[in-house]
Amino acid sequence: MSSSQSPARLPNMIEVLGVMVGFIAIMFLSINVLGLPIQLALFGSWFLVMALGLKLKMSYAAMQEGLIDGIHNGMEAVLVLTTVGALIGTWIAGGIVPSIIYYGLTVMNPQIFLFAAFVICALTSLSTGTSFGTAGTAGVAMMGIGHSFGIPLPLVAGAVISGAYVGDKMSPLSDTTVMTASLCKVNLIDHIRSMMTVSAPAILIASILFLVVGFYYVSGDVDTSRATVAMEALEANFTISPWLLLPAAIVIGLLTRRYPAIPVITFGAVLGSICAWWAQGIGPIDAIRIAYVGNAMQSDVEFLNTLLNRGGIESMLSVVALILFALGLGGLMSQVGILKTISNGFLRWANNPGRLTVSTMLGGFFGNFFGGAAYVSLITASTITEKNYDDQGVDRRVLSRNAEAGGTITTPMVPWTDGGVFMATTLGVSTMAYLPFLWYHMLVIAITILYGYANIAIWKAQPKTEAQDNANTRQNFQTS
Repeated sequence: MSSSQSPARLPNMIEVLGVMVGFIAIMFLSINVLGLPIQLALFGSWFLVMALGLKLKMSYAAMQEGLIDGIHNGMEAVLVLTTVGALIGTWIAGGIVPSIIYYGLTVMNPQIFLFAAFVICALTSLSTGTSFGTAGTAGVAMMGIGHSFGIPLPLVAGAVISGAYVGDKMSPLSDTTVMTASLCKVNLIDHIRSMMTVSAPAILIASILFLVVGFYYVSGDVDTSRATVAMEALEANFTISPWLLLPAAIVIGLLTRRYPAIPVITFGAVLGSICAWWAQGIGPIDAIRIAYVGNAMQSDVEFLNTLLNRGGIESMLSVVALILFALGLGGLMSQVGILKTISNGFLRWANNPGRLTVSTMLGGFFGNFFGGAAYVSLITASTITEKNYDDQGVDRRVLSRNAEAGGTITTPMVPWTDGGVFMATTLGVSTMAYLPFLWYHMLVIAITILYGYANIAIWKAQPKTEAQDNANTRQNFQTS
């Protein structure tokens, strides 16, 4: 890179802190005072970073190049999101998601309610890839049922949010999962497999905790009529069948076998349209149209109305814009040297896998705390520490896993993030009230840090220079 494309010097820590304070002010005023979309706040932050770039004698053309590079590096997430929107809409219309919810509700029992709420929300989020959609549908129903059981609502909210973020963090349909894999330059399925080493024990322990506490709080003779009403409403509005679980099994199976995500998810959307036409009696043209506009219908049950009226490529456009602005901001911060300055600070301290893990997680929390969104946290977690992983020969699968643990997982734990605000508003419980019961989140954080300091599942990769030398050698050999 020529001098005209690089800043004359790296920004010092005071300048970086000045940009961060300005960023906080823009986010706070835009979202909390003016009520503007977070997309506009991120867009406005571009020019704050550009102002620092101009102070460092950097040309606008170079900054634009960094902005475009940042967006380009995350375009896979954008492409997957469009197919995921189609998938969600057709899977709801086709009865696939309703069948998953229905069979999840069949396990409902007062003693195991908290455990069931955790599992149902986990299954819902895994099948849809969205924590917000899960909390706004199955989660709302769980809050009502839990209230009738006499269980403290913060505890119910903890089970709901814990389950909702299982899929947000683990589902191949989740935008944050796809985005993290893209930012860290890791294969999507390899990223999920890496997270499983942490999430599997966290899910198991959280399940046991919710099960034990459920037996403590709930008596045996309580009213389960709300769960029955939800199941009856699902049966009244959909054809429910175990066969409708097959498309979900097929898609997950194909993704697990490392088939490309975009064609597989698109194929899943096609299966959803077929199910909508064949099993639910929707006309073939309308079944196809749902892939873009999403599913929409009205029932007498508010829970179903919230559940059904979503999905479609159209519903993802605002999320796509959010990702583009967040990626552009990350590219600008990288080009101007902000992330390099922060990374250099971490580099001097993070000299072993434990500190490397903590530095990445702090980067993620930093993004949530100052940026107010999971997308920002994933950029800060991955970008400011990725070079440290390469220099220490640690595989980037570890980076992507740690980025999710510090970014995605901590989002609902901060009251002013999009996740914190949404969960508190939707479930009617303040962030600080449900925070002590986010047991899955706390376990993921604790196990991730434990793995780092105990050197568990810290896979090694070739040092970057050696890998480059080997690649050059192979290229020369093939040329000769």
